[in-house]
Amino acid sequence: MEIDLAGFDIKISDDINTWEEVNLLYNSALKQIQTKIEILNEEFQEVHRYNPIEHVKARVKAPESIVKKLKRNGYESTIENMVRYVNDIAGIRIICSFTSDIYRIAEMISNQKDIQVLTVKDYIMNPKASGYRSYHMIVSLPVYLSDRIVNVKVEIQIRTVAMDFWASLEHKIQYKFEGKAPQHINTELLECATMVSNLDEKMLQLNDEILAVEAEK
Repeated sequence: MEIDLAGFDIKISDDINTWEEVNLLYNSALKQIQTKIEILNEEFQEVHRYNPIEHVKARVKAPESIVKKLKRNGYESTIENMVRYVNDIAGIRIICSFTSDIYRIAEMISNQKDIQVLTVKDYIMNPKASGYRSYHMIVSLPVYLSDRIVNVKVEIQIRTVAMDFWASLEHKIQYKFEGKAPQHINTELLECATMVSNLDEKMLQLNDEILAVEAEK
């Protein structure tokens, strides 16, 4: 059977009958991750009087974006290939104040017993050539349906407010120029990325000094 999604013909696999079911599974996985993050943040506030998380953004990738990604990587546009080869159908972005929070949050997520960490890409310790910095995790967690349990992949991106600001601007620029921005703009973006990294480092040092003063009281 084939259905039409946003102008694309997508073949449905035998295991999952409709796009609506795929949407249900990934939205359910996002809800679970969001709840876990909220609980961790509330617990951290209760125990340490500090919120490591500024805010959280979540989304399920649009069908046309998924199909384009499959075609770009040479895969047929089937539901089976979506689930198997596209790791960011469900995506959640965690924005925090300081670089140290990123690794603290990643560790707290990894310690959840029903979450399996599949891959980690640390673009903070190893930034992309463009200057992009963020911490990426692909995780899998079970979604409990009425008749079965389905393990669903979610991409988690963790970054500071400053990193998120830079990444948002860089995305808009690359989208405007279709990934072919003039060299002088790319150079300036890279310089800004260095400034963002220095700012994050300064803010972390300032926060550590404030905590040290409070501890002496």
